[in-house]
Amino acid sequence: MEPRRQVTREGLEEIKKELEELTNVRRPQIIATVADARSHGDLRENSAYDAARNDQMMLERRIS
Repeated sequence: MEPRRQVTREGLEEIKKELEELTNVRRPQIIATVADARSHGDLRENSAYDAARNDQMMLERRIS
């Protein structure tokens, strides 16, 4: 757990805008990318799938 930080009102608005962008725009894009990469076959040797899942993991971390 990260320590608490003080945020200005402007900073809070920026964080809210970023969260909205991540959840409403980027998340659906990455989900579509993962689904497309998954459709290409064997997941063990699918670097596009691995990259998409890594992007998804990083996005979910940022959202949380």
